Amino acid sequence: MADPKSATNETETEISRDRLGELLNEDLAREYQAIIAYVVYSQVLSGAQYMGIADQLEIHAKQELDHALTISRQIDYLGKMPAVTPKPVRTSKDAKEMLRFDLDNENETVRNYRDRIRQCEALGEFAMAEQIRQILMQEQDHQIDLATALGEEVPDLSAGPQALRPRR
Repeated sequence: MADPKSATNETETEISRDRLGELLNEDLAREYQAIIAYVVYSQVLSGAQYMGIADQLEIHAKQELDHALTISRQIDYLGKMPAVTPKPVRTSKDAKEMLRFDLDNENETVRNYRDRIRQCEALGEFAMAEQIRQILMQEQDHQIDLATALGEEVPDLSAGPQALRPRR
């Protein structure tokens, strides 16, 4: 019985350069989403308890732009055209809910970049894997900032999606 392939269950041996380019384009769309979300959220968060994280979100927005540029360069290197459309950005009037959206997005990004590193290495694209590792380090810092602002522990992504339930 054939195992269906998807972005979340592709093993390193099943990846091609073409498919890696497609997956990086999905990652690029998520980076665009993050840029937009961080720009908006950093400006609309209100309340004394959120001023520190609002300043951090401005920094995150600039870092996400750098990530988008790096990922675009890798997509071009693979011979594909970089995506131009962001994934949808969720907004809310509730500050905590906005931060939750951000944390959920960062969790997905961290999981995906961990996969991308393995996929790059399986293709012998070690320099690309290193570029993505550098991005991953900042994305994990974003997770820490957001979880801290929400008063939660940083989600444990090593055990899969079930580990993403907020701990209280």
